[in-house]
Amino acid sequence: MSIPDSVLNDDGSNGPSDRRAQLLLLGATSLIGRFLTPRLAGAGLNAIAISRAPPSGDERDGAPKAAQTLRWAPGDLTEPDTLPKLSAADAIISLSPIWLLPPALPKLLQTGARRVIAFSSTSRVTKIESPVAAERAVAQRLADGEAQTLSLCASAGVACTVLRPTLIYAEGQDQNVSRLAALIRRFGVLPLSGGGEGLRQPVHAEDLAWVALALLDAPTTFGKTYALPGGETLSYRAMVERVFESLGRTPRILTVPPPLWRLGLTLASPVLKGATSAMGQRMAQDLTFDAGPAEADFGWSPRPFRLRF
Repeated sequence: MSIPDSVLNDDGSNGPSDRRAQLLLLGATSLIGRFLTPRLAGAGLNAIAISRAPPSGDERDGAPKAAQTLRWAPGDLTEPDTLPKLSAADAIISLSPIWLLPPALPKLLQTGARRVIAFSSTSRVTKIESPVAAERAVAQRLADGEAQTLSLCASAGVACTVLRPTLIYAEGQDQNVSRLAALIRRFGVLPLSGGGEGLRQPVHAEDLAWVALALLDAPTTFGKTYALPGGETLSYRAMVERVFESLGRTPRILTVPPPLWRLGLTLASPVLKGATSAMGQRMAQDLTFDAGPAEADFGWSPRPFRLRF
């Protein structure tokens, strides 16, 4: 895969460039990044990953061969002045929280990059009216990060696409589905607030890694924002049942009245990182998004929710 001439070349030349495209990668150690970095060599890309904590030599030595084509540069997006001086780049893929991107973007664009793909989240929509102040704050930061990123890119004449995945999972690696699996392994039963009838569209991190690279060559996506739901829509309860089944266990689900569930979660919150009282409320809410625009513009066709732990 190569970045198209419309993004790469400024000299008006016809025909493709004969050099490998140079990519700046932010958030390479993230969940999506773990699936994206091994694909870089096969996509014909050179890449520099900017990270506050680049992997050690031992960790790089143990990485897949394709991932070892990636060069690492220390840098903190929260302190743009500390970012290293970077060589010329053609594109930026940001897997970091999108609100970290705008302050650093002016310096990153000094590399000459003319394509930006930035990941946000559907939490921008689903948590904007959450009863939990911290969740509303996250949704607002996502909204501000998206708007500022698109505006900065437009002003600089840079082609930008913002992607909003739904609930991201990767067996044994994420903090969503895999946390449910860990609780099932430990206790053998999982309590739900009410019937858990709210709809979900879990999306695999590997599918998101694929689309991040595929969109480098997709002019129809320039300046647009897309929801990226998974390939199957199912209730929260059915999602939990799939997790049980993937572990070879008969589903044992305890239906708990919402007020009692909220009380129990409040008591358990010190040991359940990231748990909030709004989680039970959302189990009854449909958190679904239209994949139509992504299907039409770049053939988005993610896998169904079939777990393999």
